Amino acid sequence: MSIHPDPKINRLNVLGEPLASCCYDPLTGYFRNGFCHTAVTDSGQHTMCAQMTSEFLNFSQKVGNDLITPLPEVGFPGLKPGDFWCICVTRWVEAYQAGQAPPIKLNACHNAVLHYVPLNILVEYAV
Repeated sequence: MSIHPDPKINRLNVLGEPLASCCYDPLTGYFRNGFCHTAVTDSGQHTMCAQMTSEFLNFSQKVGNDLITPLPEVGFPGLKPGDFWCICVTRWVEAYQAGQAPPIKLNACHNAVLHYVPLNILVEYAV
């Protein structure tokens, strides 16, 4: 089974427009193509394009997902404040509930995010 995105899969953002890229440096996305595409094999639903903040990176590390430390063996560069990254939508929701949600690039968030977060809340966090 291929893990590359199927061109027939919905590639719209939360605004109903074509999904914009999240980030190419560092190269993000479940498919490492710069986009927050998803697939049935993406159990984490890496659909939220978030701009890293110190608060969010520390929060994520405390709850067991260290996004700071590089893991070159799997091609993960480690993140720093200001980087954009496709994060799990449920992690963003946890951070939101804890008052630590990072800003998001709205046009790069996959529309699957709307199953978890209403658009009016997303708009409040848009950069």
